[in-house]
Formats: sequence, structure tokens, C-alpha cells
Amino acid sequence: QVQLVESGGGSVQAGGSLRLSCVVSGRNIFSLSTISWYRQPPGNQRELVATSNSGGVTSYADFVKGRFIISRDNAKNTVYLQMNVLKAEDTAVYYCRAVSTFGANVYWGQGTQVTVSS
Repeated sequence: QVQLVESGGGSVQAGGSLRLSCVVSGRNIFSLSTISWYRQPPGNQRELVATSNSGGVTSYADFVKGRFIISRDNAKNTVYLQMNVLKAEDTAVYYCRAVSTFGANVYWGQGTQVTVSS
């Protein structure tokens, strides 16, 4: 059973930084096709923030390019989202999502709240 547990959320002032962690258990992350961070702002739909695939290729939503960095630590089976120059509009619940090889299974974490005050 694959489980994803996010942590690192909290409250921060605009311009500050946070680093989110997503610890994966039940499977090695290098065997997963993609691991992504999504977010759901208050009253809005969930949206893709950043993705890291098993080949090390990363991609970002335009609204976080240049500010957020997704990275993996295979030894710790953990994926990170470094968030810099945070803005009030980054306030959301952030979720970690993993997809198994060939997309057979999709796993979600429980989410972690990020609140940015202006």
C-alpha cells in the first residue's frame, strides 16, 4: 500500500519561504512514473503546481516558475517543494500526488495548509 504524507505547511508573510515535504512509503519513489504537487486555493479547484518524473525532468505551472523548485531525495524516499517569494495568492492546501508506472495507480496525500499573509 503506497502512502504519501505531506508536511511543512504553515503561515508565512508575503515574500517568505517554506519547504514542503512528501514522504512516500510502500514503494520506492524512483519506481513511480511521476510525483507532483497540486494545490487547492479556498473556493477554487485543485490545480497542478509542479511535476517531477522518474527521469529527473521537472515542469512547473506558469504562476510558480522561477519561485518554486521541486526535487527528489531517493535515499529518503521524499519529494520536496521549495517555495520562495511567496504571495498571498499562493495560499492553499498543497497535495502530493504520485502515479505508478503506466499510470495504473494514482495516490494522493492528505494535504498541508499554506497560508501567506500580505
